[in-house]
Amino acid sequence: MNLKGQQAAKYCAAPDPKKAGLLIFGADAMRVALKRQEAILALVGPQGEAEMRLTRLPASDLRKDGAALSDAIRSQGFFPGPRVAFVEEATDGMAPMLADALREWRPGDAVIVVTAGNLTAKSALKKVFDDSGDAVCIGLYDEPPSREEIEAELKRAGLAAISPEAMTDLGVLARALDPGDFRQTLEKIALYHWGESAPLSSADVAACAPGTIEAEVDDVIHAVAERDQRQVGALMRRLEGQGVAPVTLCIGALRHFKALHGAATDSGGAANGMVRMRVFGPRRDRMLRQLQGWRVPVLEWALAELLETDLTLRSTSRAPAMAVMERTLIRLAMAPT
Repeated sequence: MNLKGQQAAKYCAAPDPKKAGLLIFGADAMRVALKRQEAILALVGPQGEAEMRLTRLPASDLRKDGAALSDAIRSQGFFPGPRVAFVEEATDGMAPMLADALREWRPGDAVIVVTAGNLTAKSALKKVFDDSGDAVCIGLYDEPPSREEIEAELKRAGLAAISPEAMTDLGVLARALDPGDFRQTLEKIALYHWGESAPLSSADVAACAPGTIEAEVDDVIHAVAERDQRQVGALMRRLEGQGVAPVTLCIGALRHFKALHGAATDSGGAANGMVRMRVFGPRRDRMLRQLQGWRVPVLEWALAELLETDLTLRSTSRAPAMAVMERTLIRLAMAPT
C-alpha cells in the first residue's frame, strides 16, 4: 500500500500495529529520520527502546547475517508490548530478504520498519512494500510541509494559541528551513512563549527565527531601501570597522532587492509575494512599506547594479572593494522613486 501527502503524515503519527511493515524513503535523510522516529515512537511508546522492544538492524549487518532479521521479528523480550525491528538504510539488494520477512510475518511478530534513501519508481525495494497487502510504503519528497503537518509539529512543541499572522510566518519558515532546523525552531519558540496567555504573534516568531544575515548588514540594506543616504554612510563605516566583507553586503542586498522585486511583480499582490519570497514578521511589514517607493523598472535597475558590483568584487579588479560596494549602495539610495 502506497500512501502520500496527508494520508502518509497521519499514518506516521499513528501506524497500524497489525500491518507487517512500513517503508519510509526519500532524498532528505533528516525528513526520513524524523518520520521514522515518529512512527516507531507511536508503535512502541517512549519506553520501547529502554524495554528492549526496539531492535536496530543496520543494513550493513543484515548483509552479513540475513537470519538476524527473522530472529528480531520473532524473538520475545522480558517486557510485554508491541515490538519493532528497524532496518536502517536499506537498498534494492535487500528486497528479496524483506519480501520473505513480510511473507512470513504473523500477528504478534515485531513490526518491520525500514528506511531508505531516494528510490526510483522501478525500485525493487519499493515494489516489495507497494505490492504487499500487509505493508505500507511512504515516499517523502522535497516539498514544503502541509498546514496539517505544521499544526502537528506545533502541538508536539506545546503551542496551542497561535495568531493567523504567526501561522502564516511559520508556514514561510517551514519552507525555508530543513525539517530538523524547523523542529528546533519550534521548540525554541515554545520555550520563548512559555507561560504567556496571549496567542503566539508574528513578532514572537521573528524573535526566534534563525537569522539569515547579520543585524548590522540588515540595517544598512534597510537604509538603502528606505533611501536614508546619511544612515548608509554611517553604517558602512561601522561595518568596515567590524571587518564585514563587501561580498557579504552585496549578497544581502541582492537577496533583499530580489524579494522586493518578487513581491512587486506577484500576480496575487505584494503581501502574497512576500510570503512566496519567504519574508515574514516585522521585516515583511517594513519591506512592504519600502516597496511603496520603488517602481518595478527601478528595482530591475537596482538588481542589475548589484549584479555588476558582485562581478566586480569577485574579479581581479584592484579597486578598493568596500568603496565599490558603498558607492553602489549610495547610488541605489539616491535612485528616483
